Amino acid sequence: MQRRIGLTGGISTGKSTVADYLAHRYGLPVFDADQAARQAVTVGSPVWEQVRDRYANADRYGDEIILPDGEINRRKLGEIVFNHPVELRWLEAQIHPVVRDRLTQTLTTWADSPTVILMIPLLFEANMTDLVSEIWVVACDPAQQQQRLMERDRLTRSQAEARIHQQMPLGEKIAAADQVLHNTGTLEELYGQIDLALGEVRSEE
Repeated sequence: MQRRIGLTGGISTGKSTVADYLAHRYGLPVFDADQAARQAVTVGSPVWEQVRDRYANADRYGDEIILPDGEINRRKLGEIVFNHPVELRWLEAQIHPVVRDRLTQTLTTWADSPTVILMIPLLFEANMTDLVSEIWVVACDPAQQQQRLMERDRLTRSQAEARIHQQMPLGEKIAAADQVLHNTGTLEELYGQIDLALGEVRSEE
């Protein structure tokens, strides 16, 4: 049976770092749900049209949602959805089915791979746990998470807090995990945890 490791966690806890290590150290195929979500809103796509129609002419949000080249102004869209939960739920309802379809299509091409990594930040929120056989949660301290997010996305403290609070609490994800990777120290310490977790998974096969 194929091992499908669902890699998730909170925003800016280190999921990409773990995925990159698994890909380069072990040669495991990685599906990136965030990348699939970005592709879902490429210019001219059905979701892009839905976003344009909902926000481009909305008086309460302004008309800056579509950039001159046709791309969605992601920063503006982020300001909208992370400050209006109803809009975030609407946007996710458009994107999640597209990501799920792309994931299932990808899995058919990976049928011969004994172990695959499915990096899905919203694994629980998007109800995709049925697609994985093992759940790994990458966690760190709340203060670290907030600081990393502020630095990565050049956000204010309040903006970072808004994004963190829109996700399922990290503690609940940890409680539902098969493996928890604590990204609170050095990279070497994190890599050691990954090696151990992957070894434990393989020893069960």
